[in-house]
Amino acid sequence: QVQLVESGGGLVQPGGSLRLSCAASGSIFSINDMSWYRQAPGKQRELVAGITRSGSTNYVDSVKGRFTISRDNAKNTVYLQMNSLKPEDTAVYYCNADITDYGIRKSTYNYWGQGTQVTVSS
Repeated sequence: QVQLVESGGGLVQPGGSLRLSCAASGSIFSINDMSWYRQAPGKQRELVAGITRSGSTNYVDSVKGRFTISRDNAKNTVYLQMNSLKPEDTAVYYCNADITDYGIRKSTYNYWGQGTQVTVSS
């Protein structure tokens, strides 16, 4: 059984920083693309940033220059460094990953974490 567990959310003032972490555990053969999504109240879930296994990254325009996604393949962990936070960044942030398991068929599935709340407010 594969699990994604996020940590690092919380309350921060505008202009502050937070670092989110997401660790994958279980019967993991390899992890392919990893991403961070967010969902604000009353809004659709949106892709914030993604990173391939080789380290290529992409960002939604609203966070470019402020957020940085990175990963540690040895630790099966993806990070999201968030700087210069704004009230509009307030949302539940979700980790997402495409993971190949150790089963006989080495199947690849898409997994979601449980989410971590980020609140930006003075």
